[in-house]
Amino acid sequence: MTPTAQHTRIPASDGSGSFDAYLALPPSGHGPGIVLAQEIFGVNATMRAVADHYAEEGYVVLVPDLFWRQQPGIQLGYTEADFQRAFGLYQGFDETLGVADIQACLNALRQRPECSGQAGVLGFCLGGKLAYLAACHTDADVAVGYYGVGIEKALDDAQGLRGRLVLHIAENDAFCPPEARAAILAALSGREQPELYVYPGVDHAFARQGGDHFHKPSALMAHQRSVAAFKAAMGPHPDFSALWDKHCEHEFATRDVAATMATMVAEPYVNHIPTMTGGVGHTMLSRFYQHHFVNSNPPDTTLVPISRTIGATQIVDELLFCFTHTCEIDWMLPGIAPTGRRVEIPLVAIVKFRGDKLYHEHIYWDQASVLVQIGQLDPTGLPVAGIETARKLLDEHLPSNTLMASWARSAP
Repeated sequence: MTPTAQHTRIPASDGSGSFDAYLALPPSGHGPGIVLAQEIFGVNATMRAVADHYAEEGYVVLVPDLFWRQQPGIQLGYTEADFQRAFGLYQGFDETLGVADIQACLNALRQRPECSGQAGVLGFCLGGKLAYLAACHTDADVAVGYYGVGIEKALDDAQGLRGRLVLHIAENDAFCPPEARAAILAALSGREQPELYVYPGVDHAFARQGGDHFHKPSALMAHQRSVAAFKAAMGPHPDFSALWDKHCEHEFATRDVAATMATMVAEPYVNHIPTMTGGVGHTMLSRFYQHHFVNSNPPDTTLVPISRTIGATQIVDELLFCFTHTCEIDWMLPGIAPTGRRVEIPLVAIVKFRGDKLYHEHIYWDQASVLVQIGQLDPTGLPVAGIETARKLLDEHLPSNTLMASWARSAP
């Protein structure tokens, strides 16, 4: 299932009218609430996409038209002309009224049957500062702000901080120069509630996908921290361990492609890092599972769990992947005919979730060790090992440093 979207009207708390808001619902139909405060470009396609993303994470997301008092329904792009128009709206924006509108949205969210009762605030650019102000002046359960503009001018408001606050700061943000960043860090670092993250070498709007300053590694890290904060304050808390176990059961035990895909989001992806096999999106990944993975593993394939780390958004599984090479294994050994050799290889799976579905898998193993074990790579003179890597994972007392000729020379 995918998130569903609609529009709703929110009455202003001062009785001056009502304003439009985009509403994105999670696939389950219910969850904690998030008020998403816009950039200066209005509730445009970018903001709606962010709302849909967080809905897929399990949240009921409301995106209010915060410029309704100036120009209702404004939706701008990112051209120079759009920026000039947006900046004019920003200069005329009343932040106090904006915070009051966010409180009205929090009230409206909590009254909706889809909302579990708790509600937080997420904001970008202008919305990033509003998220900070919401943490100081509203009853938001948690607030997350990305590259908020002008926070350094409102640091006295921090006396009213309540709940959890996360701020993502771009090191090279011209709208938050070094002296402003230093003031923010100095004023807030000593307090219990704020989590302050500075992303080195990136600029304003580093999390805007498709933007000139988009920086995917920083955006991914910031998103993980944001979701972790929302989950810690409000939930939801899906059982990732059970979800992953069920997914693996369908992959390796029942070998049911449709059931495997049903454990994943609408557009998932899988990347087996050493061989770059897998698929992006439902169509490609379903094809991959059907023809190159689920039905392409040897009958005696076994997964031996070693450790599992469960985080706010993902699982990291350490395991032994064991099989006899009795058939061609497209995803691990593409193009290599069966050798009949036994293979035991340490494998790490990093599995990310959105809501109660798998979003993606990054799978790592030592391909050189696999090639040694099936007789396709001669380890003589090379710093590689075969099945010994699996054996030492199970028994730390087996010899270390056997590939280092210099090891003996460092003995005392």
